Amino acid sequence: MRLSVQVPTYNRPRALDAVLQGYLRQSDLDFELIVADDGSADETRLVVERFQASAPFPIHHVWHPDAGFRLAGIRNRAIAATAADYLLLTDGDCVPRRHHVARHKDLAEAGWFVAGSRVYLDHSLTEKVEQGTTHPGLWQPLNWLRYRARGQVTRLGPLMTLPARGRWRRWQPGRWERIKTANLGVWRADLVAVNGFDELFEGWGLEDTDLLLRLIRHGLSHKSGRYAVPVLHLWHPEVSRAGEAGNRERLAELRGSDRVRARRGLAEGAMG
Repeated sequence: MRLSVQVPTYNRPRALDAVLQGYLRQSDLDFELIVADDGSADETRLVVERFQASAPFPIHHVWHPDAGFRLAGIRNRAIAATAADYLLLTDGDCVPRRHHVARHKDLAEAGWFVAGSRVYLDHSLTEKVEQGTTHPGLWQPLNWLRYRARGQVTRLGPLMTLPARGRWRRWQPGRWERIKTANLGVWRADLVAVNGFDELFEGWGLEDTDLLLRLIRHGLSHKSGRYAVPVLHLWHPEVSRAGEAGNRERLAELRGSDRVRARRGLAEGAMG
């Protein structure tokens, strides 16, 4: 199975550096990584080039000009840029743990998408990670207990590891609520079948919910990645939600229809 890790980013090079370091530390290095850049300045390009020069796996940089929050569009371009069978969708502020890729491969199954959880780091701990004075991949159990006692991480439960093949992982096949594309495993062929992300979603929010509903309508089921593939979510200031109202209207339109394909997606843009 050829696997592509897809990391969207926008003008947050220090966070991207920490994320890429996490992928360099993976126990399974048989994958490619695509940085899906929503119009960042040159500092981000320099970070990518530095990792390209030394990484033991291919790293590609897909970029489009900065014309506002166009996450759906740059994600479609990253999907179009790979021939991999299976995609790990994540975010440029979500640091993976050492076995993230290996466990996602164990969880991958035809007919299912895999949704993992997130553990949030507070502002002060995020600063240390972004400054390079500490890295989550090197933390030991005592570090985690200390950070939790200080309130610097939100929870420790998701860091427990349970077998990938437990039947309980299929208990909520139709679930889409609260699932985000910050930690999602999905077959590329299924993304192409639903025409990828809907690029009518611009500005913050709900493009991932729109995608998940259409994947379920396409015939996929939800498989839980809890206690297997948590990512560590770095703190960031709250983003502008100026486009949320329009995106909610678009999602309401989808829920009131039986539509499966994005209205403006891969076929109309990145692969059109």
